Amino acid sequence: MTIRLEVVTPANFEAAVGIRVRPEQEKNVAPVLRSLAEAYVHPDGVAWPRLIVDDGRPVGFLMAFFDIDWFEDGSVHRSGLWRLNIAAGEQGRGYGRFAVEAVATELRRRGCKEFYVSWHPGPDGPEEFYLGLGFRKNGEQTEGETVGVLDL
Repeated sequence: MTIRLEVVTPANFEAAVGIRVRPEQEKNVAPVLRSLAEAYVHPDGVAWPRLIVDDGRPVGFLMAFFDIDWFEDGSVHRSGLWRLNIAAGEQGRGYGRFAVEAVATELRRRGCKEFYVSWHPGPDGPEEFYLGLGFRKNGEQTEGETVGVLDL
């Protein structure tokens, strides 16, 4: 496999917004188009959207976040994974693991010591995936989602 991340550009925009998770997962993660819109409206450097490509084929999308105000009062800043959308027909092939490892590498490069993620609890949610990668629940909830952290 030759998996890599690509910056989302006009040349691959349609491929990026065409990424769809399985129907039962749609309630757990926003569509790529919403993620790209959110990346656009946040200050430069906060959002890090990337298309996941394997041998030239788009297989997923991720968006990391860097140094955001975690609480409204600005007392805590965190970095981590904001979105992960692996195409329905591409799941179970290691692309999610690749994405998480790529974000971890970028976080380490930026000097981060912790990697945050949140997920919707429930039978179709990604909790087992994240816990299996070493994330631990930190006891917080955000917008009804469970918060996990991985020490880098």
